[in-house]
Amino acid sequence: MQPTRTLSPRGMTILLAGLSALGPFSIDTYLPSFQDIGASLNATPLEVQQTLTAYMLPFALMSLWHGAIADALGRRRVLLVSLALFGLASAGCVFATRIEHLWVLRALQGITAGAGIVVSRAIVRDLYDGAAAQRLMSHISMMFALGPAIAPVIGGRLQQWFGWQSVFVFLVVATFMVWFACWRLLPETLPEAQRQPLHPTYLARAYWHVLTSPAFLLACAGLAFNFGGFFIYVMSAPIFLMRHLGVPETGFFWLFGPAMMGLMSGSWLSGRFAGKITARQTIKRGYLIMGAATLCNVALNLALPPALPWSVLPIFVYTFGMSVAMPSLTLLSLDPFPQQRGLAASCQMFLQSGFNGLLAGVIAPLVWGSTLTLACGMGGMMFFGATAAWLHSRRPAHQP
Repeated sequence: MQPTRTLSPRGMTILLAGLSALGPFSIDTYLPSFQDIGASLNATPLEVQQTLTAYMLPFALMSLWHGAIADALGRRRVLLVSLALFGLASAGCVFATRIEHLWVLRALQGITAGAGIVVSRAIVRDLYDGAAAQRLMSHISMMFALGPAIAPVIGGRLQQWFGWQSVFVFLVVATFMVWFACWRLLPETLPEAQRQPLHPTYLARAYWHVLTSPAFLLACAGLAFNFGGFFIYVMSAPIFLMRHLGVPETGFFWLFGPAMMGLMSGSWLSGRFAGKITARQTIKRGYLIMGAATLCNVALNLALPPALPWSVLPIFVYTFGMSVAMPSLTLLSLDPFPQQRGLAASCQMFLQSGFNGLLAGVIAPLVWGSTLTLACGMGGMMFFGATAAWLHSRRPAHQP
């Protein structure tokens, strides 16, 4: 059934932001429940932490295919099927009685959750080019920023009132609402004539073309490392907030609130820059802000003991700069492949989510021992991201 009405640009922004936010919601909403999950399922903190890795690694692997499937079958069909399967996996988590059950069900969530992020980016490039695409991507990023900020707040309240299973009930309800909105309102943005085959030979050539493109890899590295500087705090949130800063399980807004404000205000500024300065100038300004944030973060942790509000203030500045650069870097990664936008978006998400899985399972546990090591981790991520973006800027514009 095709939609009965045409979405306005604002309505499209809200719907695509909702699709993009389901993945982060499935990570951030249950963070305040880690202790209760461990107690309920007789699991160690490390075993509970591995539910994140169990989610992220399948997320990374499957995100490599969402775009190619959407290039062949259309955006709308892939979204509806993926959302339905994600909702079923979320419902299964409610009834988990062992930590191993939760690992398997989180993996099933990860397999389907990436479709919303990947396909929504392809839809943006289906509909718009140039400054208009940057503005829409910025508006989606602004709306998307609300998800990671309010998710742990909602999760903390649900945990306090009803226990950890209620968090997954909430995910089921949220998924159904997004699915219903897509079913009723989302048009198909990829015409039949522009669809690409799922033939193995074609796919092998297309993936090789994208994943061996230096320009693509450098833009993706910039995105992954930039986000990694913030994501290590997300993955360390229970320890950073509850152990180092003494925040209760309902106080996760101390981390995600400043991050939300930074993400939204940076995305707004990026949208204002669209059409007024070049994408590379926008990216450069984003890195200047991120650099100042990381230096301030390390200096504060050397000079002062961990405490609110100064332990979270640099995170606001960092996410502000990150969001200034993010829309332009995202479009730079997709623009060289106008005939395989979905596949390129899949490859970008595969690299991003694979790196996130590494952060969750290996890097975050190495740096969450103190607020100073977390600050140094942010600085290292920003340095590598800036290096990748600089190398991208040195390449001739016509080279893929």
